[in-house]
This record gives sequence, structure tokens and C-alpha cells, in this order.
Amino acid sequence: MAGDSSFDVVSKVDRQEVDNALNQAAKEINQRYDFKGVGASIEWSGEGVLMRASTEERVKAVLDVFISKLARREISMKALKHEPPQASGKEFRITATIEEGIPQDVAKKLTALVRDRGPKSVRALIQGDELRVTSKSRDDLQDTIALLKGADVEVALQFVNYR
Repeated sequence: MAGDSSFDVVSKVDRQEVDNALNQAAKEINQRYDFKGVGASIEWSGEGVLMRASTEERVKAVLDVFISKLARREISMKALKHEPPQASGKEFRITATIEEGIPQDVAKKLTALVRDRGPKSVRALIQGDELRVTSKSRDDLQDTIALLKGADVEVALQFVNYR
């Protein structure tokens, strides 16, 4: 395969930026007047993020604050998966996770898209939770990146290792 150019399609999130967004959200929740006396909090819980408040509306507001902090740090909302508020005793909780990696079904959909609508010289291979796209023509790779950016998938895509 000498002379081939390639790039990788990945779905990764900078954990430090997520941690910074969570810390900023916690600080704002502690300082805001509308969160006083409702037991609102946000914190890491293992690999996920746990949000708590005494009412369903307040826990949704905590989620909105967290989302705004993630958006300000340019973290895609496609990476954030959360469940609806659930009552737990006297409080409501939302558990959220930050998803990384491209699931197999999405990877298959992307390879089919490259095969069907991409330039003919381009090949896509699934490698674990990543996708490697190769071609002899760098212009075809640029066209493929544009095609994949326009694809409507439920994960945030980044294009790395372009060589």
C-alpha cells in the first residue's frame, strides 16, 4: 500500500475539558440564587455525571447549566447521553454519560456511505471503535471528509492522522 494516503474517523472527547465544564457548572450552581435551598448538585459518579435537586424542574436546570458549560468548551452534545429525571426518595436525579468511540452499527453505516456515495478509489475499514479511510488521491480523501461531515449520525466525528 505504498503511496496511499489515509485518515482516521474517531469519536473522542477531551476528558479534561469535561471535568472543567463540570467544575464550572458546580461552581455556578453553588452561587446562583435560584438554586439556593433546593439541594442542587452535580458531581462525578464513577464514569458518569450525577445531577441532583429537590424538584424535577431544578434538576433539569442543573442539566441545562452543564450543557451550556460543555457547549462553551466546544464539546459536542452528541457525546452527552442522559436519561430523564427520576425520583429517588425526596430528590430527583439525572445520570449522564460521555460516550466515546464509534459503535459498530454506526461504523457500518459510515462505511456503506463511503462505498455508495464516496469517490470510487476510497476504501473504509472498521478498526475497533475507529474507522480508517484510505485512497491514493488526497483530493478524494478531502471529498470523503466533506461527505462524512454532512452525514447525519448520532455520534460526534473527528478526523485525525491525515497523512
